[in-house]
Amino acid sequence: MKISRRGFIKLTGAGALGLGLLPVKNVLAGDHSNVTSDGKRWAMVVDSRKCGECNDCIVACHKTHNVPEIDNKEEEIKWLWKEKYEHAFPSQKHDFVDEDLKKRPFMMLCNHCDNPACVRVCPTQATFKRKSDGIVMMDYHRCIGCRYCMAGCPYGARSFNFNDPRPFIEEINKTYPTRTKGVVEKCNFCAERLAKGSLPACVEACPNNALIFGDLNDPDSEVRKVLREHYTIQRKPDLGTRPSVYYIV
Repeated sequence: MKISRRGFIKLTGAGALGLGLLPVKNVLAGDHSNVTSDGKRWAMVVDSRKCGECNDCIVACHKTHNVPEIDNKEEEIKWLWKEKYEHAFPSQKHDFVDEDLKKRPFMMLCNHCDNPACVRVCPTQATFKRKSDGIVMMDYHRCIGCRYCMAGCPYGARSFNFNDPRPFIEEINKTYPTRTKGVVEKCNFCAERLAKGSLPACVEACPNNALIFGDLNDPDSEVRKVLREHYTIQRKPDLGTRPSVYYIV
């Protein structure tokens, strides 16, 4: 679909105006008319008690998806990364949080929300939620680099390519497409691996079995079993985004 310069300005201008006028509560919480009720709904549980100091999951993910290694923190691209408790769960911290929790590394990634704010604010539908399994995806060809999705995401889970990422990739994986300068990217729950019946790369690479992945809509899945047996928390649950990533603390 081709858009003229005038049409593009109208489109992005309307998006900016809409984002400015729409109350934050509605952008984030909204209704749940788009919640997946049938089919699959993929989810992940991160057992922070088992997550060590290694970065095997991050290395596997970034190698699989051609994520560039850019040292400049202001321009880095990340699909998976680690944060301390106080940064991962700012609304759930207090002066008496257990010292062990404060020191643990918590793996961060796109939360593949059931009610994703990023999808709501994207003016070109470059970011969208799949009806078949709830994964929040990116269509890099439709992305115009406006970064509204980055502003809408409350988890900092999206990165913008300020540079051509390819020179920063040591060894390109030819089975997965590289991105270009000027587009946003993020974790895709290894949708391309799921299509082949494989687990996400990070789950397979974890030496401590700290990552559990499965279908929330299947009561007999490993994810549902773990959620029944353990108390878990989510990142910023008060925003109404309904994350699909849970943490055992």
